[in-house]
Amino acid sequence: MSCFRYRALAEDGRRMRGELDADDLVELEHRLRAQGLLLLTARPRRATPLRTARIPRRELITFCFHLEQLLEAGVPPFESLTALRDAVTEPRLQRMIAALLTDVERGRPLSDAAARQPQAFSPVAVSLLRAGETAGRLPMAVRDIGATLAQEEALAAHARRISLYPAIVAGILLLAIVVALTQVVPEVEKLLRSSGQSLPLQTRLLVGVSQAVRDWGGAMLLVLACALAIGAHALARSETLRIRTHALRMRLPLIGAILHKLALARFAALVATLYAAGINIIDALRASEDVTGNLAVREGLRAARHGIEQGQSMSAAFEAAQVFPSLVTRMLRLGEHTGALDQALDKVASLYQRDVAEGIARLQAAAEPALTILMGGLLLWIASAVLGPIYDIITRLPV
Repeated sequence: MSCFRYRALAEDGRRMRGELDADDLVELEHRLRAQGLLLLTARPRRATPLRTARIPRRELITFCFHLEQLLEAGVPPFESLTALRDAVTEPRLQRMIAALLTDVERGRPLSDAAARQPQAFSPVAVSLLRAGETAGRLPMAVRDIGATLAQEEALAAHARRISLYPAIVAGILLLAIVVALTQVVPEVEKLLRSSGQSLPLQTRLLVGVSQAVRDWGGAMLLVLACALAIGAHALARSETLRIRTHALRMRLPLIGAILHKLALARFAALVATLYAAGINIIDALRASEDVTGNLAVREGLRAARHGIEQGQSMSAAFEAAQVFPSLVTRMLRLGEHTGALDQALDKVASLYQRDVAEGIARLQAAAEPALTILMGGLLLWIASAVLGPIYDIITRLPV
């Protein structure tokens, strides 16, 4: 599919300019006609990174909600998409809906049309649409897609909350220390040395650190950048190293358990949705491997899937993978016995989502005072190392 820059004539006589994706000029003309435009001229244009950007998840959630409501009311897919195209204001979403309209107008099922829009519909969403079309439950399939996107957005928000506050406080603390060491301490050092008095140990330490930062700060930053680049290159070239790194994340103190439960919640929620939509468990597990956000959990899912393909029960395969807690295997065993595997996985997802939310709340409650105390302690040490000798100088001045 290529990107075309076109000029077209609107129904009211206005000349329009824009860009649109199409396989060729014939398809471009069809897509513009679906938007009420008459193609005048067009020429291919090289794609840019902006054009490959994915549609925001929140926009897709809103789109799925409105599409599900229209389909549930009995409006055919083509008319539903037409109404949504005229209602949305996000340019990327408008282009996506216009492409869907063209494909549906040509007789393609909605699932096939969605498969041609990977920037908006993941393979999981396409599978749900195809299952909904086969079972005659397209509105519920769209609802499941919206629910899946909403769960992903909630879990992504939890993941962002883990690092946002510590990153802000650490950035402010680092900036304050660098300013103090490079601007304040050198001036105070000149004053203290001109007085001729001996400096206390903590002041000498502070002056030494300040001197090292001024003399070797650039070299230290260069070494740090090189180390990060080497580490990133090693991770990019070695999947085994990436898997071990992700496994190590789950064993970190304080946040390791939260990251593990976050990955398990993503997996359980998605598999429950796919299985309830009529997709077999093997395909559901295969689709969920890349959404966990943790390569160690992904490898555990692959191992469990291979075990199920070889004839093991689902609970036994997950237990043999040695990545999933006993709660997961117990709920899977219960789901196998009762025939309600989707409900069991949905309960697992709900439980872990609640645990993640509570864990993040506890971590933030503990991190805020801890980081404040750390920042205050470092700044207090710098202040005492600077102000102590100055106070001695002032007390020795003749009255």
